[in-house]
Amino acid sequence: MKSEKPSLRVSLHQRRRANPFTEGSRELFDLAGQGRIDVFFLGGAQIDGEANINLVRAGEKRFPGSFGSAFMYPVIPRTILFREEHSRRALVPRVEYVSARGDPAALLTGKALFSWQKEARRFRLESVHPGHTVDEIHADTGFGFDSPVSVLTTPSPTAGSWRCLRGRVAKEIAADYPEFAARVWGA
Repeated sequence: MKSEKPSLRVSLHQRRRANPFTEGSRELFDLAGQGRIDVFFLGGAQIDGEANINLVRAGEKRFPGSFGSAFMYPVIPRTILFREEHSRRALVPRVEYVSARGDPAALLTGKALFSWQKEARRFRLESVHPGHTVDEIHADTGFGFDSPVSVLTTPSPTAGSWRCLRGRVAKEIAADYPEFAARVWGA
């Protein structure tokens, strides 16, 4: 039996030409509700230690809102929270406004990777990205988390992953986010 290579689709929901859905959000929500979306990346202005996210407001700053995140987060089996900024401003003890809550697969920041411990309802530090330290992660995280005695360094992507990221993914993202793609991948 021949193993099929999984397909890859980069969908930037807020941009029309990078959004494969012809009926907008309805199709996306239908696919999620049917269990046909495997992985969903969800960011937040604030993320807390209970895996709640805030997409609405922090202090005096107002954000676009949480359109659909309260549905998508708990429905999609592998939601990965992400926030490039790893600071006490972004990773807070408690979000100011709960836009969505769920049980993520992981939390990825610009400095570290955390897994989610569903029963304990806490994050666990899995690895620290090169150039950063465990002490720095503790100092820059506004919530408590578990940590093994010895924390791994996040491994570099494989050659194949780099080709995919610097090729197809960079090209698709550059169409809507050219400065980001140039800064991250040189695209």
